[in-house]
Amino acid sequence: MICAAGLKGKTMNFVADMHMHTIASTHAYSTLEEMIAAAARKGFFAAAITDHGAAMPGAPGTWYFQNMKVLPRVFNGVLLLRGQESNVLDYEGNLDLLPEDASVMEWVVASMHGPTMMPGKKHTWQDITEAWLQVAENPLVKVIGHCGSEEFAFDYEKVIPEFGRKGKLVELNEGTFRVRKKSLKNCAAIMRLCKRHEVRIIVDSDAHVSAHVGEFAQGEALLRELDFPEELVVNSSRERMLEYLREYTCVPEDPAFKEAVTGGVI
Repeated sequence: MICAAGLKGKTMNFVADMHMHTIASTHAYSTLEEMIAAAARKGFFAAAITDHGAAMPGAPGTWYFQNMKVLPRVFNGVLLLRGQESNVLDYEGNLDLLPEDASVMEWVVASMHGPTMMPGKKHTWQDITEAWLQVAENPLVKVIGHCGSEEFAFDYEKVIPEFGRKGKLVELNEGTFRVRKKSLKNCAAIMRLCKRHEVRIIVDSDAHVSAHVGEFAQGEALLRELDFPEELVVNSSRERMLEYLREYTCVPEDPAFKEAVTGGVI
């Protein structure tokens, strides 16, 4: 059990932004190098590049994700994780993460979007509940992306604890405050449940331009309003971020990671 102090009156020291897009997702506007440079200017320890999976209109071309293995482990002083925002495609929880890409992916954010989640079909509460329960079983998924969307409402009481049991980080997405404002009530309800059930969360920008990298002001304000325990916010400390990476990813096994950590590079 986590004995956690609330956030009222405090400011969090975020150390990572683990959901961002580059011009490879053709509705985003900054290069990978620009996004990582923005993370470095924030003094961040880590960042994940998570361009959209193949089902999203304008997704990166063939070989993009496979070739992420050429990216340096530490880029501009920032630990770089190779990732994807994978689209949930159906009620069985299938993702558009291609088998040939999966072996390279270190940080998968699973999200639901209108153009890729059975477009044209009216979803029931039960349908989306089942879809998320299936996603929770996928060991490749680390983050549950912006799941407060009104279009994809589900049984929060049933599913949120299951995310916690399966080691998934529930995302508080800063982009929601800009583009999914109707979802904010649901996001607050989800955060309350994460607090009640001690489910770990992550605050991400979902940046589509470098100016938004690491900008978490509205998400942090919501957490402060809810007196949310900082100990449950994985990217609010280097130690918590490292602990999660060691528990749920293979990144710490990379010799370049070990060298960077022991050498004080990151």
